[in-house]
Amino acid sequence: MAMGRQKKEQQANLWLPTAGLARSPGHPFYERVNQILREAKFDDKAEGLCEPLYAKDKGRPSIPPGVYFRMLLIGYFEGLDSEREIAWRCADSLALRQFLGYGLDQPTPDHSSLSRIRQRLTVEVHEAVFTLILEILSERGLLRGKTIGIDATTLEANAALRSIVRRDDGTGYDDYLKKLAAESGIKTPSRSDLAKLDRKRQKKGSNKEWVNPFDPDAQITKMKDGRTHLAHKAEHAVDFDSGAIVAVTLHGGAAADTKTVFETMEKTSEKALGLCGAMPPEWVADKGYHCNETMEMAAELGLRTYISEPDRGKRRWKDKEDARRGTYANRRRIRGERGKALMRKRGELVERTFAHACESGAMRRTWLRGRENILKRYLVHIAAFNIGIVMRSILGAGTPRGTAALKAASDLLFDLIKSQSALVGRFLRIFAPIGPLCRRERSAVGIQIVTARIGPYSTAS
Repeated sequence: MAMGRQKKEQQANLWLPTAGLARSPGHPFYERVNQILREAKFDDKAEGLCEPLYAKDKGRPSIPPGVYFRMLLIGYFEGLDSEREIAWRCADSLALRQFLGYGLDQPTPDHSSLSRIRQRLTVEVHEAVFTLILEILSERGLLRGKTIGIDATTLEANAALRSIVRRDDGTGYDDYLKKLAAESGIKTPSRSDLAKLDRKRQKKGSNKEWVNPFDPDAQITKMKDGRTHLAHKAEHAVDFDSGAIVAVTLHGGAAADTKTVFETMEKTSEKALGLCGAMPPEWVADKGYHCNETMEMAAELGLRTYISEPDRGKRRWKDKEDARRGTYANRRRIRGERGKALMRKRGELVERTFAHACESGAMRRTWLRGRENILKRYLVHIAAFNIGIVMRSILGAGTPRGTAALKAASDLLFDLIKSQSALVGRFLRIFAPIGPLCRRERSAVGIQIVTARIGPYSTAS
């Protein structure tokens, strides 16, 4: 066979028959996701939600809302953090083109189109799409809404600490240090002088004094890995029966858990009332959510809380009867067997959502600015996580990579069984002429060897 050589120049065909275009056999994971969305009439419902935000019979038709939301779902399934990366991946993959409904002769949406559509659609529309996915889970019996776990994580903002300015006069950080050095008598401070001066200051990173002009919603906080960075805080409410995320809220990175929990509980209760017909009676959280206000609300509404209690020493309950009653009831519950089991399950289910959404789902670092923009992307991202739960109940895997790993494991198991079957067949063919059932007992070592008649390899007794 002669060696083929790469052509230096190649003229493109002027006409290309449709039958000659490359076609993808399709990805089984995305084909099943499309089937689930078609059965739920997702595209019709999404278009109905977005229609009031577009002009009627004016201008060029936009990208269908179903395509926009599917591309954001791909961001979670493929582990892509930016919209540029999503757009490039969709243009490059034949399987993703088929998932979006685009042929090889059609250009897929650009990242700028995703940005324009995100700016046009409101947070309420993205929240409604998130609810549509929850309805799919509810119809399949994957959402009970009885026991809810709450926890939060930080998302690194698309803003740098070196860009922060004073809230009062807009002075930059370096200029502010030079001003302090001049006031202390250092006329021409060096870099080491400024670092030494800054090291001695107290509360030098206060969010009340400093803000980033490019992302005012981001706050200075300590990340999970110990770094200090501008960040946002995402809070999840997770159903303990299925592991589905029922509600998501977004706050400043330095916001206290005891302040943000009420909004999360309110949204979770609204979703549970609409989908399950009742407010969740049981709530599980770590000790960061334990405070008098939380205990008072639980006592007033008759909720059963399982919240770890920090060691505060001896408490004084004067004029705090509701807080005392709620605290003692919560303390009694977390010391019981069910309370201990729920706390173990909280570490398993709630923390797992952060690993899937932020680590393998690539949302730990946000490339958008503004809490509203980030919340829009994050809502659809978590909706994809919930679709993964449906897929896990059908295929046994919640992502395309998980499906590929599951297939590889099943192939390995099949090959192992096949090889073992061949060995067993050889063994039976060799020892079949020995005859009928025989048994030898060796009492000294306590071993019994039993050879049984198996199928056609045994002889008549």
